[in-house]
Parts: sequence; C-alpha cells; structure tokens
Amino acid sequence: MVSTGSEDAVLGAALYGEQIAGVYDDWFSLPGSEPERAAAADFLCTRAGHGPALELGVGTGRVALPLAARGTTVVGIDASPRMLAQLAEKPGGRDLEVVVGDFADVTAPGGPFSLVYVVFNTFFMLCDQETQLRCFANVAAALRPGGLFVLEAFVPDQTRYDRGQRVLVDSLTSDAARLSLALHDPVEQRVQVRHLTLGPEGMRTYPIELRYAWPSELDLMGRLAGLELTERWGGWSGQPFTAASPTHVSVWRKPDPRR
Repeated sequence: MVSTGSEDAVLGAALYGEQIAGVYDDWFSLPGSEPERAAAADFLCTRAGHGPALELGVGTGRVALPLAARGTTVVGIDASPRMLAQLAEKPGGRDLEVVVGDFADVTAPGGPFSLVYVVFNTFFMLCDQETQLRCFANVAAALRPGGLFVLEAFVPDQTRYDRGQRVLVDSLTSDAARLSLALHDPVEQRVQVRHLTLGPEGMRTYPIELRYAWPSELDLMGRLAGLELTERWGGWSGQPFTAASPTHVSVWRKPDPRR
C-alpha cells in the first residue's frame, strides 16, 4: 500500500512520541521553565474561560495540566500512547480526557470548543502543507462561534543552517553527551532532526520531522479555513511581536454570525 503524506505525518508524530516519551520531560522541562509554562496557562485560561479547550499534541501534559488546574476543562489528543501514559502518571493526569489519534483530524470528544491550541512547535510536526491546511479546517469546524485557535511556534530562520545543515551540542557531562543534528530543505520547508545521545549505555537516536511555515503562511491557512487573525505576540507574557522575535503566539477567531 502506498502511504499518503497524511499517513506519513501520523507515523512521524507517533514514532517521535513513542521513542522520546521516557526522556521528554527531563529534556524539555528544564530548571527555570516553570514561569513560562505558568504564563502559557494564564494566557490560555484567559481566552478559554471554563472551556472546553482542546490541546493538539498534548504529549505529557506540560501545559494541559496547569491549564486544567486553573479551572478550564481540557481535552487532549496525541498520536503516542506512551506520551499519554506519562501524562496519566502525573497528579491530575487521569482527570483529563485524552484520545490517541492524528491531531490534524481534531477528532476528540467534548466539543464544540471555546479554545483549540497547539504549543511548542508541535503544529510543524504535520509534515506537509496539505495536512497543515486540513488541520486548520478541522480546527475551525471544532470551534464554537467566537472560539479561538492559539498556536505557538518558532519563526523560521534559515541562517541557522550552514550548507543546509546544523550540529548543536545540547548537553555535555563527564560521561555523556546529547547532540542535535539537522538537515534543512528550504524548498520543501522541511527539517529532519535527530537527537543523538552518547553515554555508558551506548548510542540512541530520536527522530523528528518538521515542516515549518512563516506566520504569513499560517495566516493564509487561517483565512482559507474561515478564521480571522486577532492577536500575535512574541511570547506568552504578551511581548510585542517584532522582526527580531524568535517565536510567536498567534490567535485566530472563528467568526460569530450573531455579532
């Protein structure tokens, strides 16, 4: 059977989550990151109210759990059962309703939603433009009139790559190292990343496949889905979005014909 781009995107997201679940929180919940997670939960709670809210690619619940603790009903969808198992082991994790599936389909119980959100570049794990467009359309269908779609992602920076590649040392100790290796295809807007760990237990690799999009392209996807851009910030704390911003937090609204 020939796989479609959509199927490849699902397999890529699931493979990433299944392989990295055991180390995900150790790698990405770094000391000092709690204020940013709190700011993200505050930002989302202000716009979701009591909800319900749906997180696409909920993972281990780093944002969903603090959002739920603020009183918002949160539903999550993720392609990786192991990531969701990690979420369930955390305080409050079993209180969230979660489903295993392709988050581009936005198929989850509890809608229509007042808020759908996706954070930490997870949207770019949908590895082709068609799937990203489908996700926007399905988000619009899942939102109630006046509901919001919030997306956090990096702003593409092609200067990060030298001859289409990049090697970065993420951590280094006396007996172990973690590297990030990347290949960049500017035509397809694709980045292939391999996290590589070297230590006493040998070598392990963790694959990530991304298809990035500029904010203007995301805005067009939103317009095609019938959503209106209402906010864009340089971070969760309301920093202005400028040409120097490395990330953006963007908010699109589903029009309410009653207003």
